[in-house]
Amino acid sequence: MSTRLAIVSSHPTQYYAPWFSYLSRQEQLELRVFYLWDFGVKAHPDPKFSRSVRWDLDLLNGYQHEFVPNRAKNPGTHHFGGLHNPTLAQQLGAWSPQIVLVFGYGWRSLLNLALQWRQSPLILRGDTHLLGRPRPNRVRTLVLRTLFTRFRSFACVGSANRAFYRAHGVPENRLFDVPHCIDNARFAAATLEEAAAWRRAHGFDAVKPLFLFVGKFEQKKRPDLLLQSFKQSALSDAQLGFLGDGEMKPRLLRATSESDGRIKVLPFHNQSEMPAALRAADCVVLPSQGSGETWGLIVNEAMACGTPALVSDHVGCAADLVIPGKTGWQFPAGNRDALTQSLLEANAAIRTRRDELRASAAAHIQAYSYETAGTALRKMLAEVL
Repeated sequence: MSTRLAIVSSHPTQYYAPWFSYLSRQEQLELRVFYLWDFGVKAHPDPKFSRSVRWDLDLLNGYQHEFVPNRAKNPGTHHFGGLHNPTLAQQLGAWSPQIVLVFGYGWRSLLNLALQWRQSPLILRGDTHLLGRPRPNRVRTLVLRTLFTRFRSFACVGSANRAFYRAHGVPENRLFDVPHCIDNARFAAATLEEAAAWRRAHGFDAVKPLFLFVGKFEQKKRPDLLLQSFKQSALSDAQLGFLGDGEMKPRLLRATSESDGRIKVLPFHNQSEMPAALRAADCVVLPSQGSGETWGLIVNEAMACGTPALVSDHVGCAADLVIPGKTGWQFPAGNRDALTQSLLEANAAIRTRRDELRASAAAHIQAYSYETAGTALRKMLAEVL
């Protein structure tokens, strides 16, 4: 007998759409995804990328889905009111799911669903953590403790996320490990030839270690700190690239203009271009500071390409994915001198152990796959039912 599972998600993403397709092919699982916005499959402005974005992958193939009309005056996931879907409960009810898996709670529609839905059990999948947060606000803590009583179980994406739920009173028997994952196979397929061509196309030396920042050029991700640390390191035998877009781009361009070509701000890449870029890098750097970097799925993508990562200890995936000296390096968030030292250590390791580091990263990420997460989810559903 099949389990009828509804998933409620903000919008189609390159991370989850292939997983939904994978889950839909599993026996004894009938799946339908309810999207609250069409960002990604239609072009919409992304305030943090400072541009309109439409991904060049098919994000709707291989699984049942429907869009719930978004009536927000200013649609988007960058603010609480950006997802306002008055017919969500009605559309869910018409499909009659046995379980509803909700991705997040920080938007109007998802909060309303958590408070009002009574037809079937709710499961929560989020990636919030306590890393880099100020002292907990007692009112916020009380509100979250109350909200979390509305969910039967919690799909924890990693250890920091699990600790967040525990800190808000969720008992252990309601916590299940369903690890954060991406389409490992798509990234692993990037070849050495594609990586070499990418380096040539963007003016990077074919041999010198290449550090790559990938993401939105915004304050929480601290590309400025990476730039300062790289310059402080005086690594004349290494290169640094900034791949993305956002409000800090003009500042980065000005600062890299006198770098003798060792530091480059690269053009925005769409999704189909990312595997070659990540395979070309020797280390992906994510120096985020504060609680905003809930996981850092770019680290999954990099490791699927066999590329280690250097991350701050505020990045949600740090404890799970980044094994110092083996799959990458960690440093205390916001500490320029510590990041400088980590860059020096990483550069030396890449020069002497490049193949070993790549193999370790690629092997470690296999435990964070659609298959692993799917097996864990099916076990969770069986427990809930």
